[in-house]
Amino acid sequence: MENQRIRTAPLSLTGTGLKTLALAAMVLDHIHYFFSFTGQIPDWFSMAGRLAAPLFVFCLAEGFAHTHSRKTYFLRIWLIAAVMGGLLFFMMYGGFLVRPDGFYPANAALSEFVLLMVIWQGVDWLRQKRIVLGAAAVIFPFVWPVAAGLLSNAVPGAGTVIGLACYTVLPILNMSPDVSLPYVLMGIWLYLWRTRRAVQVAGFAALDLLFFFALPLRDLLGQPGFSLAQMFTQYYEWFGAFAGLLMLCYNGRRGAGHKGLFYVFYPAHIYLLYALSWAVLVWLR
Repeated sequence: MENQRIRTAPLSLTGTGLKTLALAAMVLDHIHYFFSFTGQIPDWFSMAGRLAAPLFVFCLAEGFAHTHSRKTYFLRIWLIAAVMGGLLFFMMYGGFLVRPDGFYPANAALSEFVLLMVIWQGVDWLRQKRIVLGAAAVIFPFVWPVAAGLLSNAVPGAGTVIGLACYTVLPILNMSPDVSLPYVLMGIWLYLWRTRRAVQVAGFAALDLLFFFALPLRDLLGQPGFSLAQMFTQYYEWFGAFAGLLMLCYNGRRGAGHKGLFYVFYPAHIYLLYALSWAVLVWLR
């Protein structure tokens, strides 16, 4: 029944199709992110960009479930995440290659992917009754931030080394806005229910609306000058819930693949746009 609903969707998208849409949304979002200081980039670039992260996580879950080598799949993403995380660490704490206005790219989506794959593997180990190993993999990403903090306090002078590890080989929750608890929880849900598309998408949308609409609205209500209209013009992170409509169009097929494209394109376009934004900033000054 579920497969039939997927096949008869008005729009049929392969995994490659979903990734292509996610790439386009991501580029629009990052153009806004890097060049918003010019005042010339429309907000709808960023609004469209809310679709990117959920679609990438959805495709990652499918890829992780079907890849011939999870080890290779994981290591490829982990390596790029570690390099980008190292650059972020030195930008954040060392002022390395920070734009003259103090801005630096805090992009770390691949670190989130690393954490999710560790948890997903733990889920599968638990399903295989490998309880200790599975529980350790599922729990580790959530206890590691606490453990890292305790280690930093307990071992004098080790804070920098531990901090660097948290941004590279052992990525940590909240190392950047890309690696946040809401996105990790949504990623877990997308993997747990990936064989039941309707439940998968409904739960994802509910979590997105909870974290990015309901909870912010609760905090904003009563603030001077706030109106509900601002949830559609200013606090629009919840627009990511609309990615669920595209997930429903997934036809279960991989498509052309282009598996190497994202691994190269993601870091390349981040640092290219950053360099261009730096040049524009200097030119405008």
